[in-house]
Amino acid sequence: MNLIVLKNNLKEGLSIISGTHKENSNLPVLKNFLLEAFEDKLKISSTDLEIGVSYIISAKIIQDGSVTIPYSVFSQIIYNLTSERINLETKGSSILITTDNYKAKISTTPKDDYPIIPEIKENKKSFFQIDTVYFIESISSVFSACQVSDIRPELGGIFFVYKGESINLAATDSFRLAEKTIPSKKFEADLKNEASYIIPFRTVQELIKIFSSKTDGKMKIYFENNQVFFEENQILFVSRLIEGKFPDYELVIPKNFNTEVIIDKNDLSGALKLAGSLSNRLNEVKFVTDESLKNITILSSSQEFGESEYILPAKIKGESARVTFNWKFVLDGLKNIKQNNVFFGFNGEEKPSLIKSPDDPSYLYIVMPIKSS
Repeated sequence: MNLIVLKNNLKEGLSIISGTHKENSNLPVLKNFLLEAFEDKLKISSTDLEIGVSYIISAKIIQDGSVTIPYSVFSQIIYNLTSERINLETKGSSILITTDNYKAKISTTPKDDYPIIPEIKENKKSFFQIDTVYFIESISSVFSACQVSDIRPELGGIFFVYKGESINLAATDSFRLAEKTIPSKKFEADLKNEASYIIPFRTVQELIKIFSSKTDGKMKIYFENNQVFFEENQILFVSRLIEGKFPDYELVIPKNFNTEVIIDKNDLSGALKLAGSLSNRLNEVKFVTDESLKNITILSSSQEFGESEYILPAKIKGESARVTFNWKFVLDGLKNIKQNNVFFGFNGEEKPSLIKSPDDPSYLYIVMPIKSS
């Protein structure tokens, strides 16, 4: 293998695959990444056996070839080079890195020693296509409600449900639940039947990291043989899916409320942050509506530091309420609402409350109250 590549292109590729190599793996080859040169293209790939990422960049290929290289030492060198043009050439079991004022030689291993990273089959036709920015925003909006669980592995991922007229993304850690509905006008699907899958927490975490800087583009999503593929331009991302049955979360979404509140999102967010600074170790803050149903008070107290009270104007209907929440959980839901006003529905201290925008039915967030001692 012999090629010339621009440093910035190589750095971008190394950054994209950075989350999938395992420096502390018991399998030494997983500390490496795979470099393949062909047809004026340089393909950079990495896998940890659960997730695999490939990224293709342009390069001047003098001689085709492939090799696996220790990620840590190679990336450290590339990130610190000052020259823009880099020559990479294999010599025996080593790769030579050469610029106009620098030379280095790194030990390598053959491609055959590296695990096979699954690729999309050429005859694979069933897929979803969606705007990349919109999809990453949508899956990010439910991600905060997801948490890895050894006891209930099915909760350690995002539930992807195709219903024909929509895609629903949902996540829950039993204390809160988030759902984002993507209408059919926002995506294309070559799929005849309804289907559902659970995409692992870490997979979503890496997806957000890799694609969150994108400003345009279309992503294709394929599901096959307990795997999911995400393809966008030069990037191919593959992951295993979680086996198991996601809970029937729609049963816990409340339809009616004892108390309904419309409040300014930014005001409420600010009040929660202030109250949170004087909350206890459980992050408890109390929501109290007054008898006139014109204001809501956010209360917090800490035996160590003191207490706070913040009164906010709000439009309130129904019964007076006095409900305690983990303020960080509530704030996570507010962050994913873009509109100025939010709806907050209470059903007492023992039943779930709901947060959403009055003007956007596509997103909802449910949080369980903390029972008063």
